[in-house]
Amino acid sequence: MTAGRAGQGTNSVQIRQYNQRLVLQRLRRLGRASKADLARAAGLTNSAVGQIVAELEAFGLVETVGKRHEGQRGQPATLLQINPAGAFGIGVRIDRSRIETVLADLGGRIIAEHTHDLDLPPPDRALEIVRQDIESLLVLCPPETRRRVMGIGLARPFNLGSWLRLLDLSNVESLKAWDQTDFAAALARETSLTVFDENDGTAGAIAELFYGVGHRADDFFYLFVGPCIGGGLALDGECRRGLTDNAGDVAVIPVGPSGLASAPALAGRTEILLTRASINALIRHLRHHGHGVSGLGDLPATMARHRGLVLEWIEDCAAALVGPILSMQALLDVPLVVIDSDLDRSWIGLLIERTNAHLAQAVAEARRPPRLVVGSFGAYAGALGAASLPLFVHFGPRAGLLTGDVNAFRGVRDHVPPA
Repeated sequence: MTAGRAGQGTNSVQIRQYNQRLVLQRLRRLGRASKADLARAAGLTNSAVGQIVAELEAFGLVETVGKRHEGQRGQPATLLQINPAGAFGIGVRIDRSRIETVLADLGGRIIAEHTHDLDLPPPDRALEIVRQDIESLLVLCPPETRRRVMGIGLARPFNLGSWLRLLDLSNVESLKAWDQTDFAAALARETSLTVFDENDGTAGAIAELFYGVGHRADDFFYLFVGPCIGGGLALDGECRRGLTDNAGDVAVIPVGPSGLASAPALAGRTEILLTRASINALIRHLRHHGHGVSGLGDLPATMARHRGLVLEWIEDCAAALVGPILSMQALLDVPLVVIDSDLDRSWIGLLIERTNAHLAQAVAEARRPPRLVVGSFGAYAGALGAASLPLFVHFGPRAGLLTGDVNAFRGVRDHVPPA
């Protein structure tokens, strides 16, 4: 199922690999389907799909789940579904205040996890934490599962050592060290597994594309309100990454000044989005009013006790999101925006409600704002997005497969351990 490094042009091997992945994608969207269903959904002949299904069953990626008896004549159709145990991915999400490591299956289920809420330590210490977590996850796996682990996905903000004053972070030297460290290569050496390294916003968008709203939408803009704010962009069923892998990097979009007294002093006439639309901005607002928050772990209880302050931040955050959302819609004509967060779903529902109200007031004449929906995975989005990376690279249909474009079909930067 892994694409070969072919030259330019299209050959029968590349077409077969692409069609295998296309059938997997259609089956993932349909949930359960017959071969005839898959042929119609993929635009392929019945005989072609029959051969592809036989290959996928041999790989252990597809399984039979019964017969369809209702509403048809003749022999009942055999129903198929993705085999969750067909492949696995390890996901590592690193943020400025959290490290998460998970094992997920091809069905998008997180099987086991480790979470550390802490100020991000230097890379060497973080590497030791992650290595131990991965080892403990693999110990849980029987030999057949370990053989089907496709690699490690690493999802993290790029430029971890930047914007520290705006984020009110004190571990400056530790974070700055990350920008001089190739953590993915070090992790590949430590684990002897291929590591797929990606911006955390794009990783979250891949999780939605693979397991969430991508089952019914090919085009959407993805936002994740975490300690900072990240974004990703899905167009035509593929995640777009841009020249420097930062497509959808909304955190640095200029916005107007905050209306909160807790906002940092302006260095110019504008702020950037992360100073207003981020959990760090919420924590800063709570601390400004005398309510200590040590990290994400104790944030829910503090928010419940001080709802009024949280609503003030939500209003300011919603107002800040309007310009970036309308700009993305104007440039890319994307009809859907997915908003997810480490925060509880009810808070994100309120954020979407207030953002919709601001969008309705700001949208240009003869235009309608995009539809906003709550993301599928909440606090697990980053870790599942990371675990999705090796699975997406190996099993996602990508147009680059048809041309042998290595960068296109790889989809993410990878670090293969030395032989």
